Amino acid sequence: MQSRIGGGLVLSRRFVSGFWNQWAHRCAGDRVFKDMEKWVEIRRRVLGKEISKRQACKDYGIPWRTLQRILEHVEPPGYQLKQPRAKRKLDRFMPIIHEILERDRQAPRKQRHTAQRIFDRLRVEHDYDGGYTIVKDAVRAWKHGQAEVFLPLSHRAGEAQADFGEVTVVLNGKTTKAAFFVITLPYSDAIFCQVFPQECTETFQEGHCRAFEFFGGVPRRISYDNSKIAVLKIVGGRGREATREFLRLESHYLFEHHFCRVRRPNEKGHVENLLGFARRNFLVPIPEVGSLETLNAQLIEHCRRDLQRQLRGKSATKEALLLEEQSALSEIPRQAFESRRIQTAKASSLSLVRFHGNDYSVPTAYAHHQVTVVGGIEEVRIAVGNQLVARHPRHWGKEHTEFNPIHYLALLERKPGAFDYARPLEDWQLPECFAVLRRRQETVLKNLGTREFIKVLRLLEQATLSQLTAAVDYALSIGAKSADAIQLILRSQQEPPVDLFCLDGRPHLQGVRVPLPDLGAYQSLRVGA
Repeated sequence: MQSRIGGGLVLSRRFVSGFWNQWAHRCAGDRVFKDMEKWVEIRRRVLGKEISKRQACKDYGIPWRTLQRILEHVEPPGYQLKQPRAKRKLDRFMPIIHEILERDRQAPRKQRHTAQRIFDRLRVEHDYDGGYTIVKDAVRAWKHGQAEVFLPLSHRAGEAQADFGEVTVVLNGKTTKAAFFVITLPYSDAIFCQVFPQECTETFQEGHCRAFEFFGGVPRRISYDNSKIAVLKIVGGRGREATREFLRLESHYLFEHHFCRVRRPNEKGHVENLLGFARRNFLVPIPEVGSLETLNAQLIEHCRRDLQRQLRGKSATKEALLLEEQSALSEIPRQAFESRRIQTAKASSLSLVRFHGNDYSVPTAYAHHQVTVVGGIEEVRIAVGNQLVARHPRHWGKEHTEFNPIHYLALLERKPGAFDYARPLEDWQLPECFAVLRRRQETVLKNLGTREFIKVLRLLEQATLSQLTAAVDYALSIGAKSADAIQLILRSQQEPPVDLFCLDGRPHLQGVRVPLPDLGAYQSLRVGA
């Protein structure tokens, strides 16, 4: 039989049938030979001379080209594009996308374009009518091509890396942001961390002191970022002018510093990674504590337990490697290091000195004077010249005023009318005996009673509150009310009692005899008078 196609071309049924079979085999070839077992079977039979190539095409229903590919490849090579498919709609917008991404390199990291923002700008500013997905793919491809590649570094024993982070804690029922100090030894992978109220010079120093005690020695070299705590000024690419307090810390412990290049945290990537590890593993869930010292004690225990781990690629546990690394650490100096910051200030007309956002009182005699403030972790000390004139507990909040009522008593003695309205005395809790004394003084002395009472309080400038309380109690018991009487009582109570000389343990003195005095001699003097 014959078939007529188109304008009258006559083809035999056999030719048409063979053409369609060959076309079907070519279309189905790749689908059939995704089966690896068939692929192996054909290669074994043909290459092993079991059947001919022509017979293989007939038995397995595959075209000649497919058979050739099977014999050339050990396994199906799969489909591969020779070149990426063209994105015709996006091609003319690609220079705009690349320009935006290049400019982003100079922008702050948190204010750079996302793929969505680029897509929105293309639609509004350049009449782009394509889809979001191809824009996103183009942005991702550009970033992958520009991504920086890093070189794995080796870490010698005795080298450390330090950094500050931020964490959230619940302190006395109040959610609070705190500074998270972390220092690591990359060789042993040991980690030490502490939480402080703020990131400042004093906490930076204190974190180092505690870390060196934990590690059992001082690293010979420590890497840092360019924090203002340590770096006063950047000079050139690698040059740094360190702060005075950082150099004091370095001079005491005798370690060498290394400051990373600007925006190159990968140079101390070990501590960057472990800071996140410590935050996720030591402070989750958010800790609820009554004081930061309680939390710091818990963190030290976490660090000790972490020493029991053995990391992939390490020959021993962190603890064993730390013991090995201690031979490369320097000894901790015997003299203790004081974590503190010193700055000069001027006392105001209210006898207040400002330090780190808070005000601390000094005696009114030093108002308008230049003073030196020594701020530590627990205490703030204020000196005028070589004389220490005030000390207060350190306050880590802002805009807080710390008064010592005793500092204002000398001024109140001249202005007794302000005694009941003086702000420094508002929360001053005195024992009940002082209120009784004041009432008695005001009853007897009338208007002068308050001034006399202030004189009594001024005795706190030379005695403790417990000592003055005992003197006031005794004065009330014998009916004394004046400041002079209470001062005499206070002095008598402060004098050490006379001790009798004991001969026990002194055998060489036990045989000594001191003759009694002759009292008759005094009688003769009387008769002569």
